[in-house]
Amino acid sequence: MDIPGILEKKLDKPVAIFGGGISGNAVAEFLRENGFSSRIYDRKTEGAGTRFDMAEAAGHDLVVCSPGFPQNHPWKEVARRAGLLCLCEPDFAALFWQGSLPPIKRLPGETPTAFLARADNRLGLTAVTGTNGKTTLTEFLAFALRRIGKDSLAVGNNGVPMSKMLSHSTAASFRPVCEISSFQAEELRYFSPRCVLWTNIDEDHIDRHGSLENYFRAKYRLVECMLRLRLVVGDFPQADNPDTQAVFARRTLIVGESVASAAKRFGVELPEWTQIATRAEVAGIVPEKSIFATFPQSENYAIARRFWLSSGFREKDLVAAAEAFPARAHRLAKVRTIGGENGVPKVEFWDDSKGTNFHAALAALKTFSGKKVFWIGGGLSKGGDIAGFAATIGQHIERAFLIGQTAAELQRAFAESGVPADRFSLLQGAVAASARAALAAGTDAVVLFSPGFASFDMFSGYAERGARFEQCVSEI
Repeated sequence: MDIPGILEKKLDKPVAIFGGGISGNAVAEFLRENGFSSRIYDRKTEGAGTRFDMAEAAGHDLVVCSPGFPQNHPWKEVARRAGLLCLCEPDFAALFWQGSLPPIKRLPGETPTAFLARADNRLGLTAVTGTNGKTTLTEFLAFALRRIGKDSLAVGNNGVPMSKMLSHSTAASFRPVCEISSFQAEELRYFSPRCVLWTNIDEDHIDRHGSLENYFRAKYRLVECMLRLRLVVGDFPQADNPDTQAVFARRTLIVGESVASAAKRFGVELPEWTQIATRAEVAGIVPEKSIFATFPQSENYAIARRFWLSSGFREKDLVAAAEAFPARAHRLAKVRTIGGENGVPKVEFWDDSKGTNFHAALAALKTFSGKKVFWIGGGLSKGGDIAGFAATIGQHIERAFLIGQTAAELQRAFAESGVPADRFSLLQGAVAASARAALAAGTDAVVLFSPGFASFDMFSGYAERGARFEQCVSEI
C-alpha cells in the first residue's frame, strides 16, 4: 500500500483515535488490516483510554478525530501542544484514497497531459453538505451512478465512514459520494473534492458553532477545499499549465437558494461559476412516482439534476433512478391512514423523525399546506431561536403535542402565539392525544411527527424515535 507522504513518518507509533464510535472503529480497522497499530480514546467505550495528557501524547505522532470532538476539546489541545498531527476522519481517508491511486509519480517520458489524464481520477471526490437533505442526496447519487454502471459508494456522515471506502475499491473508476457535516467540514485540511453540492442552510447546531454565520462558514470550508484542489502526492504541474487548468475547469459547485442568500448576507463571495439550483427549475419535471415529488425534496432533485447533466449523463437515466430510489425510513413517510371511506374524514399519520432541526420541520409542514395539521414535536435543543420557531410553525398547525427537553419552553412560546399546546412525558401519550384530536376535527387531517429537535434526550437516535412513533400509531 502506498502511504501519503505527509503520513510516512507518522505511522511508526500507534495512531491515537479520539472516539470509539462508527468512524473511530473504521479507522482502527483500516489501520489494523494494513499492519499499523492504534489506540482508541473514549470515556464511554469499554477498553478505550479514558485520559489523554502529555504522557499519553508522547506515545503518538498522529491523531484521528471523530466528528463528536469539537475543536476546543481538551484532548485536542493537548495533542496540538505536543506537536501531533491532528486529522478529522474525512481528511485521513481522503489522504489515503487520493494517495493510493496510480500514478504516484509521473512516469519517465510521460507528458503533463498524459499524467493529468491518469491522475484526474484521484480528484473525483463529490462532497454533499447542507442543513437538510444531504443524506438523501448522497445516497441517491451513489444509487443513480451504480445504475449506469459506475462504481460508487455513499460514505461520510450517512453512517458509512469514509475510511470504509479505502477497502471498498482502489479502482481509478471509483466515484465516492461523501456526505460531510459541519462538524467534519470545520476541520478539513487535505480533503479535496472536485464537486461540492450544498443543499440548503438554516439554524442548526448553534450550540456547537455559536451562530448561524459560524455554522455557514464551517460548511463553507468545503468550498475552500475545492478552491485549493490539488494532488496530495505526485508531480502536479504549475497552476498556469493549460492541462492543469483543464482539470480545474471540471470543478462543480451547486448550491440551493438559501445558501446563495446566506453567502450574500454574510459577505461571502461564491465563485463566479457557482450554479444555483431552484425548485422552480424542476417544476413539472420531477418524477411523480419518486420521493422527490414532495416539497422538501424537490430542491434536492434540482441539485441532483444539475450535477447529473454537468457530468455528461443522460437525463432519462436520472429520471429512472429517481423512480426506483426507495424511500428512506423516518424521512416524511406516511405510516397509516384511518378513515377516508363512506364519508368518514381521513386522518394520515406521517413519520419525519429525521427532521431534527427547525428548517426540516417547517419544510415538512409546508408539504401539507391547506390541511389541518396536528403536530408532534420537541426534543433536545441544538440552540437557536425556539420562540421564533414556535411562532413560525404556529401558522401551519392546529395544535401542538410536545415531548422532550424543550417541551416546556415550546409550550410557553406557543401560548404567546395563541396556539394550543400540550406536554407529554412519553411519546405514546402525545401520539394518542394527537390522534384523538385529529379524528375529532370533522375533516381530513394530518398527524405529523417532525420533531424539529434532536432525539438524544429520550432515544438513542432519530431511528429509534421514529420506530417508536410508528409502533404507537399501530396501536391506535
